[in-house]
Amino acid sequence: MKTKILFLIHDLGHGGAEKVLVNLVNNMDPEKFDISLTAMFGGGVNEQFLLPHVRCRTVFKKSFPGNSRVMKILSPRALHRLCVKESYDIEVSYLEGPAARCVSGCEDRETKLVSWIHCTMDEEKTFSGSFRSTAEAVSCYGKFHRSIFVSGGSRDAFCRFCPEENAEVLYNTNESEKILRLSGEEVEPGLFRDDEIKLVGVGKLVANKGFDRLIRAHKQLRAEGHPVHTYILGEGDGRAALESLIAAEGVGDSVTLLGYNTNPYKYVAKCDLFVCSSFAEGFSTAATEALIVGTPVCTVEVSGMREMLGENCEFGLITENTEPALLDGLRRLVSSPELRTHYKKQAALRGKDFSTEATVKAVEDMLLSL
Repeated sequence: MKTKILFLIHDLGHGGAEKVLVNLVNNMDPEKFDISLTAMFGGGVNEQFLLPHVRCRTVFKKSFPGNSRVMKILSPRALHRLCVKESYDIEVSYLEGPAARCVSGCEDRETKLVSWIHCTMDEEKTFSGSFRSTAEAVSCYGKFHRSIFVSGGSRDAFCRFCPEENAEVLYNTNESEKILRLSGEEVEPGLFRDDEIKLVGVGKLVANKGFDRLIRAHKQLRAEGHPVHTYILGEGDGRAALESLIAAEGVGDSVTLLGYNTNPYKYVAKCDLFVCSSFAEGFSTAATEALIVGTPVCTVEVSGMREMLGENCEFGLITENTEPALLDGLRRLVSSPELRTHYKKQAALRGKDFSTEATVKAVEDMLLSL
């Protein structure tokens, strides 16, 4: 008999975690699992990539301003009754916050509950922001039978606020063969120049991604004579602010906002460096994808990077999480073709460890063990 499972997520918008969930459910064995995915809010760009065997529904057609506050009006049980219309063997809240609050309201004692945490909750307000209070957050998370974290750092941060005995780290699922195949596609003619060192950042255009720091570091590298061109892939509410910063810093001819693209891999694979400038991460999907396509990684210190790149930077360069340190790291790499070549080889080597088969099997084994 198949295990009937529900994944509940806030939405399937253009974020790394949303894409990873689609990768996971698409690759789970449909002979073992009857898979449903419910998005609290519809219209996300990743909905289109779900395979036919994944039953998808939405609670609301699209998101609306203040929805997180509205969600708090309902109790977890009432929220669950609103969002979940069937009985399942396992319910998974994918991403912290509203989805976790909802799944914790399940009243069926036979249903196993799993909480999947992606972010690093360094502050109490991050831990409890989607709940009525810290006490409610602790109570809700305490109802889960298993808590999954995308990195040891995200697990350790969470456990400072809510000690968790049934915690497990499982790495994100990337469709490695598909990524490699798509990375070979051509980009727009004239976009890349051979006489430039191409840097690329990928993610939502929001303050947490630190793209402003990358742009300022880029300006300094140009001032020092390094022929860098920075490309940023993604969309978000922070686009206007970044456009203003690019204009103010006078780097419009060497910083390009590429917007959202369903195939970011063709750009990342053809760049000389992938840069993570984030203030915080759980386990960076974009950095993992860069390794898979063999692009060297330069990142600030955020959760998961030591696990991904090695404690001693064996597979990529990790700097302190400050703007000057990021600049120093980039300066080292753009100044040394030999170092970039070294990390290119190491990236391709490490990328093989994030195969689709290995990560999906680990998740399936965890679910069946419940």
